[in-house]
Amino acid sequence: MAKKPGTKGTSGRGQRDLHVKVKTARGRSNSSTRWLQRQLNDPYVKRAKADGYRGRAAYKILELDDKFRFLVPGARVVDLGCAPGGWMQVAVPRINALGEKSGKAVGRIIGVDLQEVEPLAGAEIHQLDFLDDGADEQIKGWLGGEADVVMSDMAASSSGHKQTDHLRIIALCEAAAYLAFDVLAPGGTFVAKVLAGGAEGELQKILKQRFEKVANVKPPASRSDSSEKFVVATGFRGRVEG
Repeated sequence: MAKKPGTKGTSGRGQRDLHVKVKTARGRSNSSTRWLQRQLNDPYVKRAKADGYRGRAAYKILELDDKFRFLVPGARVVDLGCAPGGWMQVAVPRINALGEKSGKAVGRIIGVDLQEVEPLAGAEIHQLDFLDDGADEQIKGWLGGEADVVMSDMAASSSGHKQTDHLRIIALCEAAAYLAFDVLAPGGTFVAKVLAGGAEGELQKILKQRFEKVANVKPPASRSDSSEKFVVATGFRGRVEG
């Protein structure tokens, strides 16, 4: 019997994954169609659903921590722009926030975001604009002291203009860095998303003054066609007085 089109043999591997094609629907732009098709065929999106993560971004912090080991039991963590919560999902078991690792120190994680975020066991989530005056003291109050890690996967709303978007996310990352300077304990770590594009030189200069080591990394979970990368600054030197 002849095979139906599109049902080639699978050499004993079971039914093959079919590449999902998305037709351009009326009212949907070509760019949004390409984005939707990429989402439907993204292996990290599929893994996130299977593993119960709130988004594919969870694998970015997982891969970064596998390399740099900053989410350790007992760590006190601040997640800026924490929605939808994927980074916190990775952090909670690694810092032992639920106390499930017997004999290990119990960590704490504070998530802050402009929008309301679905609760997550082991994490304390607050609706807050971290740019507000006094946000650093609020965060330290919630945390009960200084943080060991400040991490941020924030991105400014896209304007559709590449250079403008680059400048916006660098400004946001710089603001997150300055908050980290106020809340981190000596020896702490700052992790944040940036976009490559030429304006990040000043940010790199500032971080190198405040941290022992500054690395720029593109984890495997970052899409190859994206200018996204992550800065991982370790060994915070402490606050500068004056």
